[in-house]
Amino acid sequence: MKQRISLAITGASGVQYGLRLLECLLQADKTVYLMLSSPAKVVIATETELKLPGRASDIEAYFTDKYAAKPAQLSVFSRDQWMAPVASGSNAPDAMVVCPCSTGTLSAIACGNSRTLIERAADVMLKEKRQLIIVPRETPLSAIHLENMLKLANLGVTILPASPAFYHKPTEISELINFVVARILDHLGIEQRFAPRWGE
Repeated sequence: MKQRISLAITGASGVQYGLRLLECLLQADKTVYLMLSSPAKVVIATETELKLPGRASDIEAYFTDKYAAKPAQLSVFSRDQWMAPVASGSNAPDAMVVCPCSTGTLSAIACGNSRTLIERAADVMLKEKRQLIIVPRETPLSAIHLENMLKLANLGVTILPASPAFYHKPTEISELINFVVARILDHLGIEQRFAPRWGE
């Protein structure tokens, strides 16, 4: 069965990480369940040139075309689409990535709020003991942020900050984005060859 991965993009700066990850997952022939928070759509409009449509079905068609995905490879779910497979442990995906993860979403996941589909999907991953990767992008970090990260790390969540390295001497922003995305793919067990490794 093809690996199924949930990807949530929230309202933190750095949506480029999430969009590049989406592209890579589709290129790797994974089934992707995409969720965009309302603030994420605002940040996408602010930080990129993308003009996303309003409805989830139209966003699905947009990204399917943009990244040349196969039919039915990508599903996009709205905030309150509670019948989505990611909302239940009986049909939980293999892994979930929140990239980038706002500190508000981090807090909601750490507290088990489940007020939105993104929060519920993450709660499902925790209760079903599936892989959950959170990519926070905030600085400086308050004690509250750190406590929430520690709480989730103690539950087995991978906290993977959007902190690109510089040992490969990057000259373009895309290389910094690729470095972080490559680390996420490594943790998902998905082969990647576009980011150099230490010592290579």
